[in-house]
Amino acid sequence: MKPLTHRRESGQNLGFTLIELLVVIAIIAILAAMLLPALARAKAKAHQIKCMNNTKQLALAWIMYANDNNDSLPGNIGGGDSRNPANLDKTWCLGWLSLTAQEDNFRRDYVQESQLGKYVGKNLEVFKCPGDKSTYLGKPRVRSVSMNGYLGDPSAGSKTSGYLSYKKTTALSRPGPSSTWVFIDEREDVINDGFFWVDMKGDGNPPANWIGDFPASYHAGGGGLSFADGHSEIRSWKDPRTKPAISPTGLSYGVASPDNPDVTWLMARSTAKQ
Repeated sequence: MKPLTHRRESGQNLGFTLIELLVVIAIIAILAAMLLPALARAKAKAHQIKCMNNTKQLALAWIMYANDNNDSLPGNIGGGDSRNPANLDKTWCLGWLSLTAQEDNFRRDYVQESQLGKYVGKNLEVFKCPGDKSTYLGKPRVRSVSMNGYLGDPSAGSKTSGYLSYKKTTALSRPGPSSTWVFIDEREDVINDGFFWVDMKGDGNPPANWIGDFPASYHAGGGGLSFADGHSEIRSWKDPRTKPAISPTGLSYGVASPDNPDVTWLMARSTAKQ
């Protein structure tokens, strides 16, 4: 029998030795360890860009609606009235979402035929953050976005007395268009109507801070918002209480959150004292 080296030289055996295979596997593992985190970061960045583009389109639709309607803002109906199909032409978006019941989870018409649906070409994508993977019975829901509860004509939902509710864009002198958020991605286990509640009771007194609705944190602990001047951004939430673990049966909202800087940030950009 000829030695292995001779068989290789003569082309009679082109296989790899065990050591060679292990070296190749080790190299592949090293490359994967280097590339996979970079790919994950690239995917996360793409989701952020898509989210910002969605909320920006909604903000521009909101501005166009006001321009076409004598400066009156789109409606922002919350609570039980958001389930009434008779209100479809009275609010920016209709419908009640849930993780535990079908409700209006799949009502495309409640989004597409609403006041703003017509201004985005009835494109459902702009109403949903790409980071929201929540489903009901295995099917994605139609929306992850809600509107600032202090904006809207009419506006109906939970608000703090003594603070401004805006019905026209010209009224937004305080805190100002660039500092007043309009749309926000809301957490999958809290979102129901399209009305986002910011409780102002801790304004000027951080120990009394209170979380109304919870913002989403789909982007490395941050969430998407757009503002009355048309710009959008990803806000990185700082306090763990703002981004608790997802509850498959729904998260309780309206909770005390003393000295939470995220609540302070939202309050300063939601409304102003009368």
